[in-house]
Amino acid sequence: MVTNDYAVIGAGLAIAGGLIGTGMAQSGIGAAGMGIIAEKPEKFGQVLFFFVIPETLWIIGFVLGIILLLNVI
Repeated sequence: MVTNDYAVIGAGLAIAGGLIGTGMAQSGIGAAGMGIIAEKPEKFGQVLFFFVIPETLWIIGFVLGIILLLNVI
């Protein structure tokens, strides 16, 4: 399966970077979103949409990690 130790390290860094980036982005968006919802509850759908967008960062990191581990490239 994996014969290169650097591929394992790279996969771990890709996944960890995606997760850390998602957490950093969602922390600011979540705090601001709670303030918006407190003022205008009808904006819940828009706030939820913007809160979910950073989730793509960990998905991209996960896919890149799997590609590195399976030696697809």
